[in-house]
Amino acid sequence: MDATTSALAAAIGARVRQERQTRRWTLDQLAHAAGVSRRMLVNVEQGAANPSVGTLLRIADALGLALPALVERPQPRPVQVTRSGEGAVLWSSDPGGRGVLVASAETPDVVELWDWTLAPGDVHPGDPHASGTRELLQVLSGTLIVEAAGQSVTLEAGDALAFAGDVPHSYGNPGSQPVRFSLAVFEPAVGSSSRSGGSDA
Repeated sequence: MDATTSALAAAIGARVRQERQTRRWTLDQLAHAAGVSRRMLVNVEQGAANPSVGTLLRIADALGLALPALVERPQPRPVQVTRSGEGAVLWSSDPGGRGVLVASAETPDVVELWDWTLAPGDVHPGDPHASGTRELLQVLSGTLIVEAAGQSVTLEAGDALAFAGDVPHSYGNPGSQPVRFSLAVFEPAVGSSSRSGGSDA
């Protein structure tokens, strides 16, 4: 992991450990509630792992938190600013793709705003989110293929799409140039219901 990724992993680990200890849960209790291995949870808390978005969502849900609560510093001010380059990079690919969480609104209804870049050939699969989740995206440049609920849609720059995020879905770049898109995820009543097997954006 590079320095930025290591710092983010350490911050996530500290927050997970703090939330677990506040609830007086053992590692085994949280691992069971989140559906992750004890070893993975230990690695997360020690900042030694770069967990997938799906793993982080399972841990956050088990703690009754929204994903942003694990990756962002608390900001009690009514206006929260994320400067360019300061978002949390929660997914990356070897060719240079990145999924960056840039802004969010907290529980009980969570809204996340993501800045995504997929390198040529990148595919990012996502498991279903909690029931009632909706996703909205707009392609800023390049060509994007979105597969959701058995349908495949090809989008070009300027095109937008809204779909249910509680079904299997994926994003792919079939072109020879990077594709960039903005993604908003609305997830109602976080922590009050279980996700089906975890989820990625």
